[in-house]
Amino acid sequence: MYDISYFKANDHQEVIEFMQSNPFVTICGVDKNGLPIAAQIPILIKQVDDKLFISGHLMRKQDHTIAFEMNPNALVIFSAPSAFVSASWYTSKGQASTWNYQTVHAIGKMQMQDEQHLYHLLVALTEKFESDPDAPSQVKNLDPMYMQQNMKAIISFEIEVAQLKHVFKLSQNRDEISHQNIQNELNKGDAACKYMAAAMKR
Repeated sequence: MYDISYFKANDHQEVIEFMQSNPFVTICGVDKNGLPIAAQIPILIKQVDDKLFISGHLMRKQDHTIAFEMNPNALVIFSAPSAFVSASWYTSKGQASTWNYQTVHAIGKMQMQDEQHLYHLLVALTEKFESDPDAPSQVKNLDPMYMQQNMKAIISFEIEVAQLKHVFKLSQNRDEISHQNIQNELNKGDAACKYMAAAMKR
């Protein structure tokens, strides 16, 4: 990871909030041949005292699931919209352009869970992401036989985070005028650019 001291959040809670705001992650591991594998999935985050846990589910018999069953070491990548930053927006000219972005890397061991954990996870996922608490797509409102059949194809997991790293590269190394110029220019761009301008302003 690009680890520069001034491209960091002001406090640890800011990192947790970023993770919670970006719950569709890329989860990476290594298979039996030492080759990288990855999957993109939604997850839930739970804090217990000073410990952090990530939970999600995977489809059985997939390359990534098989890999994690053999080697539980996992890297979970949280990311958000990013933006190109032109050096022409700096007060000092003759410098290279760059890219602003935010990412968090959570490292830990994946532990596969039982059917009860899976069911409670699915309930929690739909309760979190379905806007209507009474929607027919809420797990609690689905046919038990349907749930039982479909749960056979997936398995849930939990990762206790052993290491948490992050980069919030928001032009913190630029002078105040350049920083404002960058925000102004990004606000003229697409949704990702506007997202980054707002992150810089915060």
